[in-house]
Amino acid sequence: MIVKTRAVVLREVKYRDQSKIVTLYTREFGRLSAILKGARNPKSRLAGIFTAGNVLDTILYQRPEREVQLVSDASLVSCPMSAGADIERFGVLYALIDLVRRSTGHDGGNPRLFALVESTLLELNREGAAYRRLHAWFLLRFISLEGFAPELSRCVLSGRGLSEAAGDNELLFVMNPGGLALRGSAHPDGRNITAVPVGAARLLCRLERTATAAEAAAGGKETETEHAGLCGTILHAYCRHHLEDAGPDRSLAVISRLLSE
Repeated sequence: MIVKTRAVVLREVKYRDQSKIVTLYTREFGRLSAILKGARNPKSRLAGIFTAGNVLDTILYQRPEREVQLVSDASLVSCPMSAGADIERFGVLYALIDLVRRSTGHDGGNPRLFALVESTLLELNREGAAYRRLHAWFLLRFISLEGFAPELSRCVLSGRGLSEAAGDNELLFVMNPGGLALRGSAHPDGRNITAVPVGAARLLCRLERTATAAEAAAGGKETETEHAGLCGTILHAYCRHHLEDAGPDRSLAVISRLLSE
């Protein structure tokens, strides 16, 4: 059966002399593997467009019983290189696609998750996007879709309003149960607890209310930008803490280092 679907390239590996095996996340079918015959030949029309982070319109020869599908044709919709080379932005890109690759399966499409991934990548691939802020927004939306959204409106441990922290410079982010907490309400051993500046906590609350990737990518005040990297690091660790069978998160240390520089 010939099918057309929008897809995000999650991974590519060389196969034999001229071909590639790619991992795609698709709107209709979820994650799948596909072969591109002859795609490493410089004369191939598909050479170069099946790289990680690209958004494509693809045509597949699909057989449900086959583990690896066959790519017939594709056209490029959006590419990370269109906004120029930026190692920090590429760090965010790698974190996003790595999370999607590790947390999705070959069990059919998830239109809401695909729409989130696609809209985030389209903004991330535009020049001038506030990529750290966009990354934190994406993680909050992703977490919500996965069913373990953190509590950001009140203390997750005591239920008291966070406004009681008006005189403090910091709140706490608790991994389990997930959410913000007032200082003094956390377990004294401090496990899975991160101190969060009040400014970063406020940014998390604003991002939770932000409706679209375009709004998140538009950026904010300079002080907000300073907190966005920390928010992304905390939320990435929160995802790792709660996702089952996610495997070792080799990217987290590298990405955290890139975004803190």
